[in-house]
Amino acid sequence: MRADEVLGRVVLVTGKEEFLGERTVQEVKATVRSHDPESELSEADAGDLTLATLGELSAPSLFSSVRCIIVRALENLPEESVAGLLDYAAAPAEDVSLVLVHGGGQKGSGTLTKLRKVKAVTEVKSEVLKASDYPGFVAAEARRFGATIDNDASRALVDAVGQDLRSLSSAAHQLTNDFPGERLTADKVSRYFGGRAEAKSFAVADHAFGGNREKALEELRWALDNGTAAVLVTSAFAGSARGLARYKGAPRGMREADLAREVGVPPWKLRTLRDQSRSWSDQGLAGAIRAVAKADADVKGASSDAAYALERLVLTVAGLRDGR
Repeated sequence: MRADEVLGRVVLVTGKEEFLGERTVQEVKATVRSHDPESELSEADAGDLTLATLGELSAPSLFSSVRCIIVRALENLPEESVAGLLDYAAAPAEDVSLVLVHGGGQKGSGTLTKLRKVKAVTEVKSEVLKASDYPGFVAAEARRFGATIDNDASRALVDAVGQDLRSLSSAAHQLTNDFPGERLTADKVSRYFGGRAEAKSFAVADHAFGGNREKALEELRWALDNGTAAVLVTSAFAGSARGLARYKGAPRGMREADLAREVGVPPWKLRTLRDQSRSWSDQGLAGAIRAVAKADADVKGASSDAAYALERLVLTVAGLRDGR
């Protein structure tokens, strides 16, 4: 951001993704502070905002005329304050950056509509990402930190870390620092984040449904030895079984994006399901679903040996592939 993009203007931050919204707020603050190290920062809740308080916040002080004002929870702005805010937005103070943060939803949408029509208002949206958007977010974060990352590595990082944007950004930053100047690959991601419990559970399930019982057992023993809860493994198997069932039952000829929505997985996951589905009959998949249900009951108390129940699950599922 440049100073002339925020000073004498209103930055409207909208959407439910708090991490992205707060990043925009911090970028505006940093831009103002870079322009004038003596600039002053003020924050207020929209529920307490009146024309008088806005005037006080934007008025020059004895120390600096440059100010950055953050008004949060714009959806709570009192109705009687809307006109005053719109009047200010139409002619903002030259040395003031006003940031209005709206948390998403319908509340206060009328005010947003009016603000969007004001020339001095710039909107930055921070909408919640779709499942298919997360690898792209990882790639953008890597570029942000001065690195490049291949597609498989981006997907692997999402699998390992999950869909919390703050955690993904932190992981991308860590990888960039650990491999300065190098392209980030799936191998590097696995080296640092392959031990995540959720990721190892899905690795066990993927190998089992892919028919690779030796690799599945190896991953299972590694996961259990490193403290992965047994219920995470059965949950991963259940997710894989559901995904396969939905994929096999989906209408043929659908576009990839529509098929991903129908199955309930990100588009890149379809490749795994497509490969697995070729070796699974309906009868075999039904048997796998029964095996998962039994193992889930066993690890939740029906059996005294959870590790044995999971090993039996791996062998059963791997054996049912190809209708065996």
